[in-house]
Amino acid sequence: MDIDIKQHIINNFKGDNYETLRRAIDEAVSCQDEVTLPGLGVFFELIWENADKELKDQLIMIIKRRVQKGPVIDD
Repeated sequence: MDIDIKQHIINNFKGDNYETLRRAIDEAVSCQDEVTLPGLGVFFELIWENADKELKDQLIMIIKRRVQKGPVIDD
């Protein structure tokens, strides 16, 4: 069975409004479940493909600053 996970994720959110997309992203990030990583990766790819140089630079700087801080450790 050949499954295109990117297309599946995109199809799951087609037609969803702003709030639904926002809630899905917030929940995926807050639960820190690795199962959600492919979906967030697809969303990031969509952003990256449609971003201008300025936005790409901003994203890289955000990622760079966060990576330099190291992992988040829950107490």
